[in-house]
Parts: sequence; C-alpha cells; structure tokens
Amino acid sequence: MTPAHRHQKGKDRAPRRFHNPRDGRWHVQLTLGDTYVTSNKDEVLTTLLGSCIAACIRDPNAGIGGMNHFLLPTGTGHDREAECYGINAMELLINDILKHGGDRRRFEAKLFGGANVIATLSDVGTKNAAFARQFLMDEGIAIIGCDVGGNMARRIQYSPVSGTARRVAVVDTGRQLIARELNALNTQAERAEVADVEFFDG
Repeated sequence: MTPAHRHQKGKDRAPRRFHNPRDGRWHVQLTLGDTYVTSNKDEVLTTLLGSCIAACIRDPNAGIGGMNHFLLPTGTGHDREAECYGINAMELLINDILKHGGDRRRFEAKLFGGANVIATLSDVGTKNAAFARQFLMDEGIAIIGCDVGGNMARRIQYSPVSGTARRVAVVDTGRQLIARELNALNTQAERAEVADVEFFDG
C-alpha cells in the first residue's frame, strides 16, 4: 500500500519526509496538527512534544498505524474542526487506519507528551494526557505504552508497522518549543473569543 497521510487544513504541504542515512529509513516529521498513517515498514514517524500529545495507534495484524500531534482536547466556535484539537485528531487517526485496512478490534495505542513545560499554564499537559487516556478508553482501544507528564520536552520516534517507539528527553530546544506552544495557545484563545461573540441588531 502506498503510504497515506493527512495534514492540517490550511497547510500547503504534507509532513516533511526525508531519508535518514543513520538508520537507512525514511523519517516523517510531524508538527502541530499533523496526522500520518502508513503501512511502510521503512517509515519512522517523529515529533517533538512539550504539553502537546502524540497518540500512536496501530493494527499489528494488518501492519498499519500512525501518529497525530494535537495541542488541546477540544475547541470552540469556528475551530471545532481544527486538527490541532484532540477530539478531531484522534478521530482522523482512527478513521485513516480503518480506511486503509485496519480493524478497530485489534487497535493498540501508545501515548507521549503532556508535560507541564509552561509554568503559567501548568495544567495544560495534564489535561491533554487525561483527555487522550479517556478517549481511548471510551473507544475500547488498549493503551500498551504511556510516557506522559513530567516537565521535560520529548522527542518521539515511532515505527507503526513494528510498533516500536523511542523517547528522548529534550533540554536544549525546550525554550523554543515552549515559545511555539504559547504562541499556538494564544492564537487559539483569540480565535475562540472572536467566534463566541454574539451580534444583535440595534
């Protein structure tokens, strides 16, 4: 099967895919709002997480799976369908795996991220992790691996076909990551305020 991918609305590109000479495999770099599904055994999905969550879900029998990367559990107003929200990112990931031959009854998941890296918003990561756990529980999807919480950013490498995952704590890029997440959170908050304004005829 040709690798399938889905990316955030409004982006003019798919996640970056490049050949890594260190391991001889193709790496697909996901950022906020990305979802990617593949059955290519030579593809490794990677992402950098602070308070965000990456859910890695696969069907081990079908040899297909993928990853998402979301910012907050749910949105409001016009952003309800944005892929940066967990409720949509999780559904997109599950539906893409099903569309390409996966069977929900065999799904297994691993969760990463949800660190409390932003001092002024200490519960963002905790809420993201709690949402992801509850969503998978409600969907009847077994969580076979979980590395969430704490206060350190993480770099994740996940191979959907084999199900192997590697997590590395990140220190040197932590400040840049926090700045990006704060900017994204502030942008979403501003959009929500605009969307919730009601206008009345005078």
